[in-house]
Amino acid sequence: MADKPEIKKLFDQFNKLKVLIIGDAMLDNYIHGNVDRISPEAPVPVVLIDKKESRLGGAANVAINIQSLGATPLLISVTGDDLNGKLLSQLLEEKNIANEFLITDTGRITTSKTRVIAKH
Repeated sequence: MADKPEIKKLFDQFNKLKVLIIGDAMLDNYIHGNVDRISPEAPVPVVLIDKKESRLGGAANVAINIQSLGATPLLISVTGDDLNGKLLSQLLEEKNIANEFLITDTGRITTSKTRVIAKH
């Protein structure tokens, strides 16, 4: 088993790395709200939305994790020429992750995943 100085040295070396990430960068969208009734048209809850938020997901989340360990992530991904693609690029900028390797494809929709989180 490695001792503490060796582990520290390993993580210090990680700060010098550039890590290439190739994959599907996506938006993870969250809708928070409350449920107080069931729809009369179908047996589904009606959510009264309190808050919406978007976070980096998929390969973009991997880039955040690589960055948190001290390395420099280089993310290559394809997004759509749409609102979600622009938001994804903006979120990368806010996290100081280069978005220069994002490829915009006009025939594609940016991948997004939406979760509804409701109380009651």
